[in-house]
Amino acid sequence: MADVIVLGAGMVGTASALALQARGLDVVLADRRAPGRETSYGNAGIIQGEAMEPYALPTNPLALLRLGLGAENAVRWTPAGVLGQAGALLRYLAQSRPARHAAISAIYAQLIARAVPDHEPLVAAAGAGNLMRPRGFRQGWRSARAFDAARADAERQVRTWGIEIEVMDGAALARAEPGLRAPYAGAIDWRDCWACADPGALVAAYAALFERQGGSLARADAGTLTRAGAGWRVTGETGPIQAARVVLALGPWTPAALKPFGARVPMVAKRGYHLHFKGERTLNLPFMDTEVSAVMSPMRAGLRVATGAELVPMDAPVNRSQLARAEARAREMFELGDAVEPEPWFGTRPCLPGMLPVLGEVPGQPGLWAHFGHGHQGFTLGPVTAGILAGAMAGERSEMIAALDLRRALA
Repeated sequence: MADVIVLGAGMVGTASALALQARGLDVVLADRRAPGRETSYGNAGIIQGEAMEPYALPTNPLALLRLGLGAENAVRWTPAGVLGQAGALLRYLAQSRPARHAAISAIYAQLIARAVPDHEPLVAAAGAGNLMRPRGFRQGWRSARAFDAARADAERQVRTWGIEIEVMDGAALARAEPGLRAPYAGAIDWRDCWACADPGALVAAYAALFERQGGSLARADAGTLTRAGAGWRVTGETGPIQAARVVLALGPWTPAALKPFGARVPMVAKRGYHLHFKGERTLNLPFMDTEVSAVMSPMRAGLRVATGAELVPMDAPVNRSQLARAEARAREMFELGDAVEPEPWFGTRPCLPGMLPVLGEVPGQPGLWAHFGHGHQGFTLGPVTAGILAGAMAGERSEMIAALDLRRALA
């Protein structure tokens, strides 16, 4: 019998398995698919060391109205998507008020500050340096007025958090990105980031490192989780797997997995899409066009065009409207060829109303732990919160463990 089963082999689960293994525990990392093939596969490939403030909902009535009317490409929604998570959205809105958001950001920034330093030794140990470019992520603005406002806010963040930026006018951006043919008033280069050419491959490399160090990988469905005496059991492809403790690190599927064990966690499910395109001259660094809220990232598979958020049920059919606007903008920016895949990828970001990831033992269920809710930053923060989880499971106490306590997120 193992010491711990970690269910979910995305960035958060794989990093959790590595952190628990580093504590000397016998760990099984289990998923229904290969490591890094679900939500962690589909992001923009940025370790966002600059993202000191989590995404909040707009509290300005006019901004909320524009969002509701679909005036911007950042958010799309359907009635079923909003009504199905109305309670979580209202709680999210309450936490987005300036004073609450500032308090949350003070905690969140401590996590983000550790992101690149915590990934760096794992990248080296996993031999994944060929996937990484350690510097930069840019955002660009077409409107001079919008750029001036963004620059002022970026300079505020520099003063508040000590991050590093480069303010670029249109000419400097054109020199840095010679494949970019569309005009921009300016850009902000966020220099505390790392860019990854294949997020799924990075997770797979971390999982391979875990296995080389003596860990066990298994295929298993979290839906088979049951208590087995004083421990826990899941049914794998080759039979039952048992351990004294289990960690649910299933990203957006975690709340559903927790329900049979009496824990209800409100979650805002934000769907995102991406599609890869062929192109000879595209980008050197990931770039966000702020008008269409799309991130274009140079990947091994081609130029990945990734969208903003769609508030829909997790089983809703594909809607290409956001992606179509992003693709149209990308074709203005570059000489793009055909799409690499026939259909877009899509996945769900697990966003909690409190905007902080959570971890902890499920009340009334000894040995059942959860670690999820990273929103847009699971790829960035997986190794950071995995280390905190491992400490909590070892009985340590700290202000950060208390701040991320699962019980804070329970309904």
